[in-house]
Amino acid sequence: MKLLVSVIFFAAVASAQETAANPLVTVSKNIYAVAKADILGSVDKIPETLWSFQPTKEVRTVAQLFAHIADGQYEFCGVASEGKSVAKDIERTRKTKAEIVPALKEAFAYCDAAYARMTDASAAEIVPFSNMKITKLGAMDYNTAHTMEHYGNLVTYMRINGIVPPSSEPREPAGSKKK
Repeated sequence: MKLLVSVIFFAAVASAQETAANPLVTVSKNIYAVAKADILGSVDKIPETLWSFQPTKEVRTVAQLFAHIADGQYEFCGVASEGKSVAKDIERTRKTKAEIVPALKEAFAYCDAAYARMTDASAAEIVPFSNMKITKLGAMDYNTAHTMEHYGNLVTYMRINGIVPPSSEPREPAGSKKK
């Protein structure tokens, strides 16, 4: 957990230093990129044979979690991009890894496009979400929080099955080069 917090903190600091034009959006986008990388890394690490894994009957399977995360990208990024949640029903309609992975990648591309269009000024616009009003950037940050919440579920599923989660893999120290 400390590693994840450190990675997010340093990504935020580095991104704020990189871009003066839209620092709020840049930091948000870079933290989202960590969540996206962890999810897509999990897709690569979890074999198809475990996509039906469900620790208890009360929780989602691995496949359902990935599909739910895909739906969330449209729900939250749709609020920021189109002013309303977009329903794709991926969790309800896609069942296999072959069906879910492309949908998940398309969902992340949808959020990537929303970030690409956003400026700090437009990020501050208020939009309706559920029974409240939030900023567009708030919707994007809510998406990242939601994604990481379910990445936490996936981490537990991976650990139960002897898989090291992407965020726990050894990383190159800053400034070092692979030989």
